[in-house]
Amino acid sequence: MVRVFLPLALLLAGCVQTIAIRSMSGILGEGMEAFYEEPDLQLAREALGSNLKLLEALIRSDPENEELLLMASEGFSAYALAFVEDDSAERAAQLYRRARDYALRILESDEEFAQGLQGDVASFKLSLSALEKDDVPAIFWAAFGWGSAINLSRTDPEAIADLPRVNAMMEFVAREDRAYYFGGALVYLGTMNAVTPVMLGGDPQRAKAYFDEALALTQGKFLMTHVYYARYYAMQTLDQELFNRLLDTVDQTPLDVLPEGRLPNAVAKEKARWLRAQGAEYF
Repeated sequence: MVRVFLPLALLLAGCVQTIAIRSMSGILGEGMEAFYEEPDLQLAREALGSNLKLLEALIRSDPENEELLLMASEGFSAYALAFVEDDSAERAAQLYRRARDYALRILESDEEFAQGLQGDVASFKLSLSALEKDDVPAIFWAAFGWGSAINLSRTDPEAIADLPRVNAMMEFVAREDRAYYFGGALVYLGTMNAVTPVMLGGDPQRAKAYFDEALALTQGKFLMTHVYYARYYAMQTLDQELFNRLLDTVDQTPLDVLPEGRLPNAVAKEKARWLRAQGAEYF
């Protein structure tokens, strides 16, 4: 009798653990929303760090849980951007790569994508065509982490060689859901067109169009778009009037203009102050 009930007991224990973990994923999902609404940067930093380690512990117990994997990808990217990037580029790049890898684990459940990831750029782009709009969140956060790590590792030829893959992923997001994460793919594409030399495919006019569209999507309420616009377009084109206007808007806009984005807007205000100091020496 013991031999019969022992496997059953182990099975039930495993089921209970899975149910508990998946219940926690729902709670953490609500916690992520609360995190984005938090205007206090120090409180957000303290809370997010501990929650990221809790997420990783839960992922070890339920490694195929896509909700947890996506939250980990988004969370590590947010932590690196908000609290690490300006102090340690090397550490931020490591965190961004961790974020990328969590999102890629979701996407690699698609066999065609997994094979394309190991192939050349043409094969990778072809594998993206097999994905759907439901895959946008994982694609966006994988690309965000990957692209941000590359941006902090521009002297590494191997890292730069991966840019066409990241570009293809963000182009997929822009085609399927331009409004996802406050028009984040449009901000990325605007940045890339602004910083890439024209002879290598960059296009300042297209960059401006992407930034303007991203601003229109949120009615200018997502302040990080203004910061990227100022840093990667206005500075590149030596447009001081636009640079000042964008940063003035960030300074003058209250955090509550976008309740679900108070934290990224608070981060944008910090970055705008730093950027204005750089601009004083640049123009």
